[in-house]
Amino acid sequence: MKPFSSQYLVFGVLIFLLHSPSLASSAELQTLPNCTFVATEWADGDSFLVRDQKGKQYTIRLYGVDCLEYHVHDNTDARRLRAQRRYFGISNHGGSPESSIAAAKKMGKEAAAAVKKELKDPFTVLTAFADARGDGRHKRFYAFVTTSNDEDLGETLVKLGLARAFGVCRQTPDGRTREEHRDWLKDLEFQTAKRGVGIWAATDWNSLPAERREDREEDAELELATKGKPLDPDFKINLNTAPRDELMRLPGIGEVLANRIIQQRPYKTIDAITEVDGIGQTILQDIRPYLKLVN
Repeated sequence: MKPFSSQYLVFGVLIFLLHSPSLASSAELQTLPNCTFVATEWADGDSFLVRDQKGKQYTIRLYGVDCLEYHVHDNTDARRLRAQRRYFGISNHGGSPESSIAAAKKMGKEAAAAVKKELKDPFTVLTAFADARGDGRHKRFYAFVTTSNDEDLGETLVKLGLARAFGVCRQTPDGRTREEHRDWLKDLEFQTAKRGVGIWAATDWNSLPAERREDREEDAELELATKGKPLDPDFKINLNTAPRDELMRLPGIGEVLANRIIQQRPYKTIDAITEVDGIGQTILQDIRPYLKLVN
């Protein structure tokens, strides 16, 4: 009997890594050509269901962009919609809260409709099957989508004024770094805001600084209210797989830091989280009791 070749072992490990969603956050992007859009009641502009050419369905979450909440089911969704509304300067000042919320939801609905239109013809999904669960209830994967017109869907949504440049980024299919991708989307957003299209058409520019300040102040107030109030000692989350909303339960971790934690996965040690911009030893000391590490 011939001895087992180490070359076969290496080959087997590579195949396992490429096809294991739990380890794919550090893997290369895989191309799923000729995908089709699957209409659902819950889809919005940045999260929706697709079917590949073999008939398998995936829920995907676009990299780098964030559309207004269209379906608001709980307080977490409501807080996110409020933050999004304030970011775009859809103001309460001089009007009723109901009118500004209705305007924000309307733009969320328009984003969902735009995605359905952009994806009416077969398109390409590029994904490393990195876990994109926001609340832990729905399995989603981060992905880039290239439309039949050879355009990036996320960039299109930003140009239409139907999304902001916000969220988890990674190296793009054409080789731009995560930071270059984020900056590019921010620049597109700036151009779109100047044109005043999409959501930006509803922006009250005089109120926008105050709206964003209110959001920052409320975040700071919530952090103060929960500071020093420990979570249940049994509360433990896996640093490499916890969804965004679970990360946001940790002391000092808001949505921005939660997204940064997610996009730098996987971690080999808990201490490695200090490599995330904005997380130092003080925050690590506060959150360490609630973290575990399972690859």
